[in-house]
Amino acid sequence: MKTTEIIQIVVISSVLLGGIAVAVGKFTGSSSSAATADIKVPELSRLAGKGKVAYDTSCSSCHGENGAGSKAGPPLVHDTYNPGHHADEAFFRAAKNGVKQHHWPFGDMPPRPEVSQKEVANIIDYVRELQEANGIVYRAHRM
Repeated sequence: MKTTEIIQIVVISSVLLGGIAVAVGKFTGSSSSAATADIKVPELSRLAGKGKVAYDTSCSSCHGENGAGSKAGPPLVHDTYNPGHHADEAFFRAAKNGVKQHHWPFGDMPPRPEVSQKEVANIIDYVRELQEANGIVYRAHRM
């Protein structure tokens, strides 16, 4: 085998393995700790600033810094949570009732009764401003 053929095989193998790793990560919902660095944080409105404080206290331990996700919970700055798929009401219901696992392999989300309706509204403002800054906008949900 010629050196150029070996190099071609190595390059093709690397590309294939890299693609498989990306596909497995997307399928399993894996995210790297570097995801936080990829989140653009805009200048926040007053209400979203209040939402950040509430989010950091009540949500970040699972959903990660700036909604980037963690090993304990999914990212909220993700197209799955665009307003056309998960309207604001979904966030209110999640805090009040919890959520059965359905999009991600993290298990059920427990209810968060200690978070007031006003705090949830501010958290929604925060998450929506993060989403918009990161190109996540309303898209109609299709089954």
